[in-house]
Amino acid sequence: MKEQRKSVVSIDITKIKTVKELHLLLKERLEFPDYYGENWDAFWDCILDPNAMPEELMLVGWSELEKTLPSDGESMKECLLEYNEELPEWKCKFFFN
Repeated sequence: MKEQRKSVVSIDITKIKTVKELHLLLKERLEFPDYYGENWDAFWDCILDPNAMPEELMLVGWSELEKTLPSDGESMKECLLEYNEELPEWKCKFFFN
């Protein structure tokens, strides 16, 4: 993983149509390792690395994602909010735009 935490990462999820596309975009933008399993358990495991999450994460097109992939949007949001509960010292500010 990365050695230093980024301050801000913006991810445009407006055009995402499948969960596979979502996971591939998250892998790319959050710089997950090549072995990333492209599921919510793997997402959780990757974000637990203290350097994985930026100080601020902007998810552009969130309302579109909630319409297109409602259960995956919910799973992702649960992971992100739980991340802040589990790692308060590495808290990430989320923007669901």
